[in-house]
Amino acid sequence: MAESNDPLTGDIDVQLVTNAYIYGFPLVFNLLQVLRFTTDGIGAVPAAAFNTFSHGRTLAGPDDTFVTINNDTLYSMAQVDLSSGPVALHVPDTAGRYYVLQFVDAWTNNFAYVGHRATGTAAGDYLLVPPDWDGEPDDDDTVIRFPTTVASIVGRWAVDGDTDLPAVHALQDATTLTPRTPDAAPHGLAVPDPEVSDALAFLERFRVWSQQFPPAPRDAAVQRSFAGLGVNSPASPYVGLPDDAVAALTSALEGASARLRQILESGSSPQVNGWKMTLHVFDYNLDFFEVGALDDERFRIEDPTLRYAERAGAALGGLWGNHAYEAAYVMTFVDDHGDQLDGTHEYTFRLAPPPPVGAFWSLTMYGVPDFFLVANPINRYSIGDRTPDVTQDADGALTITIAHQQPESPDANWLPSPAGRFRPVLRMYEPGDEVLDGRWTPPAIVRTER
Repeated sequence: MAESNDPLTGDIDVQLVTNAYIYGFPLVFNLLQVLRFTTDGIGAVPAAAFNTFSHGRTLAGPDDTFVTINNDTLYSMAQVDLSSGPVALHVPDTAGRYYVLQFVDAWTNNFAYVGHRATGTAAGDYLLVPPDWDGEPDDDDTVIRFPTTVASIVGRWAVDGDTDLPAVHALQDATTLTPRTPDAAPHGLAVPDPEVSDALAFLERFRVWSQQFPPAPRDAAVQRSFAGLGVNSPASPYVGLPDDAVAALTSALEGASARLRQILESGSSPQVNGWKMTLHVFDYNLDFFEVGALDDERFRIEDPTLRYAERAGAALGGLWGNHAYEAAYVMTFVDDHGDQLDGTHEYTFRLAPPPPVGAFWSLTMYGVPDFFLVANPINRYSIGDRTPDVTQDADGALTITIAHQQPESPDANWLPSPAGRFRPVLRMYEPGDEVLDGRWTPPAIVRTER
């Protein structure tokens, strides 16, 4: 039986709207980026149809308006749609070079990894199959079963400067997707009812896409609990609503959006020296573990309320981020006195010792509130262990100077900041156990004048 529209014409349960928004935001926000990729591309990565890789040929810069994009690697991305059948993936031999292909389902679960840590760097062949597939792979293929028929592959390739770009371009071009049934067109994303107003577009997208891509079985009861908002209805209940109902829903959605911002800026992650130790914000996948994804109690958020909040915050602040065991990301908004980082001041960040990693590390600058890379006169958006001409301290430590204006010392390891507020992110690719268990933590960013 279809849901009645009546619940939407009475008093709106604001808390229910907030809960639905936090729960459904990752799905909606993610699939909007999937659509954006297939139509406009993302930054330096051009648009590509489903089941086709597209490659960034230059490192990301401020024109790449994607939240918390990295400046360490070249991206290779594909939006995969298995509605018309399996797709074969081939990866080349990278001869030891760091790379990762991260698989992210419609609900933003990281469910598989292929690459340096997970599968090694030899050439490999994989068969990507939909949730209900019951066929047989070729003898040499490793099967990767998708939780949802549409999912993203987010590939990252380590690059050591401009002279290294041609070698990485060749590896990108050798990474291919081949549909098993090339004549069958994939279905793509379901289209929301165009009669729904922009103010209620979130609820309509949530309704359509949560039905196209059902959640994990453990979340089915939560999905049903939002029946009073119409998100489980087969037809849109958001067309022709009275003005007072639209106004009430709009107000509730605006409040829910503000609540999500609070979650992102506060969150449940522990803080050390002002850094949010967000080593577990991507640990909300409890159900889908294909090749390279670890089903490990250290990387599981069991509490459902916390899991939904962390999932939403991770989508808003770092969509398509890796699990910490692949790449750990920690971030800070504040200095050593707890004050907001701001380009009107100069700061130092002294690493003694630098983070222990199996691959490499970097510190990247982002503006607030958009979390985009920030334009600067030396075109430096990150600094790390692969940055040329970095000067070490006499004791072997590394001091980074963070400032909007160029520092007076010519030997300063300068990471330019914006004129206003900012949020740096420390990335550690294949972090050591000392990072994951808390024996190594980043020091505070110190303001050099008061």
